[in-house]
Amino acid sequence: MYSIGDSYEIEFSFNQEQVNDFCKISGDFNPLHWDEEFAAQTVFKKPIIHGALIASVFSRVMGMEFPGQGSVYLSQLSEFKRPLYVGQVYQAKFTVTHIDSIKHTAEIQTQVFDKERGKLMVDGMAKAMNAEKF
Repeated sequence: MYSIGDSYEIEFSFNQEQVNDFCKISGDFNPLHWDEEFAAQTVFKKPIIHGALIASVFSRVMGMEFPGQGSVYLSQLSEFKRPLYVGQVYQAKFTVTHIDSIKHTAEIQTQVFDKERGKLMVDGMAKAMNAEKF
């Protein structure tokens, strides 16, 4: 059983091929994500990773690692504070902030940090249900 304050961390990164695959899967071919010439003309200066692809890390962790298999991922709210780029290493952190033991649900803070600089890149909150863990 998890308690308030329990946390989990994981490092991740994406390469351009994975971003291109996500373009195909999602249908989001915004050139901001794959076209270096287009992105160079924007405030970002190079292609950025889709927010939904970043959020897929949350889905993987919630379903497979923390709280893990058997969990039902009920909701996710994310604020993308800074752009994420291919080839950079990021750290996702998950912290249990509230547990409802009657409904077997928990609110879990979901954050992404730039591994090198320690800056908060994504800040959010998820809700999950797991009868065995909450």
